[in-house]
Amino acid sequence: MLSLPRNVWILAASLSLFMSLSVFVIFLGGIIGQSLAPSDSLSTLPVALLVVGTASGIIPINRIMSIIGRRRTFLSVCVYTLVVILLAITALQTSSFYLFCIATFLFGITTATMNQFRFAAIESVDKNLSATATSAVLIGGLISAFLGPELATLGKDLFSTPFVGSFMLLSSCFVTAFILLLFYKASIPPQQGHDSHSRKLTDIIKQKVFIVAISSAASGYVVMSYIMTATPMSMHIIDGFSLAHTKTVIQSHVIAMFLPSLFTPLIVKWIGLSKMMITGLILYFICIAIALIDHTLVHYWVALVLLGLGWNFLFIGGTSLLPQSYNDNEKYKVQSINDFLIFSLQAIASLSAGWLVFNYGWEIVLLSVIPILVLQLAALLWWVKHKQNG
Repeated sequence: MLSLPRNVWILAASLSLFMSLSVFVIFLGGIIGQSLAPSDSLSTLPVALLVVGTASGIIPINRIMSIIGRRRTFLSVCVYTLVVILLAITALQTSSFYLFCIATFLFGITTATMNQFRFAAIESVDKNLSATATSAVLIGGLISAFLGPELATLGKDLFSTPFVGSFMLLSSCFVTAFILLLFYKASIPPQQGHDSHSRKLTDIIKQKVFIVAISSAASGYVVMSYIMTATPMSMHIIDGFSLAHTKTVIQSHVIAMFLPSLFTPLIVKWIGLSKMMITGLILYFICIAIALIDHTLVHYWVALVLLGLGWNFLFIGGTSLLPQSYNDNEKYKVQSINDFLIFSLQAIASLSAGWLVFNYGWEIVLLSVIPILVLQLAALLWWVKHKQNG
């Protein structure tokens, strides 16, 4: 892994800074929302709108990248994010819930861009190193696990309006990311994305490898985001755990999402992508079982750690499989549809998480994901059987 090109490590460092925003909003969005919203049921709307904004921004961002390239797009989005941070600060100072929701929706452009870092890393290495490059970039998420929540809590009382200082500290991440990305060099000219000989999207989608790649990443992301979005509400607001305890659980969860990336390439070589993704699903089932037992801090912590581990295996597996479904001249449209489907489904999950946890409780949130996991397990077993017969 250490022999990977400089590009990959620049992307890993930049991802840690970009992803700090996501962790920051997931940690604080519901808490700020609860203090500003006209109804508790709307508390997680800012977090859900981050995901809706991500889904909405994927196709435009990929289109822009296909025209001006990844580097210019990455740099432009750093500047854009600083402007949106100012909008969020204004919302806090004026106690405007809906302006805050607009700001978190606009942050979706930032996270849509962030999700292209893994593909940029794959393009920087040979195809046989795609899982290694993906894992290396996702290691950057370890830093975000600490950075996002720490910036949120350190800045909470810096100014008279709570959390204004938190957003001020968050802005430093994007100044730093801008400087780092000045040294990033795109491996492939953007014009290659417009080759006239690319296949129809319908032909690409029909491939078994595409179906399994996208369903694995989507189910992993949807279930993870759904439960994670509900966790701060269930812990801090309903069960009365302190902000510090809630932060510890969310930080541990995010660490568990990205720490396995140090070892994922070895796991892939040892058991293969299919078995790794099945293992991820098994971890999800265990997560739900533990979370259903009780509402203690230990049960929340163990469940969220297992949730993070399961996500890592499913998401890296799906991302690593996806390039097998497209040629280089088809990458932008396939990556666009992949991320659009994933984050559209995630948006629906995030939108419903707050409403479900407040109206029906933590247990219903957990039980409602079981059908998704069962369907994905069936899809992976079908894929394994297909490969064996092929």
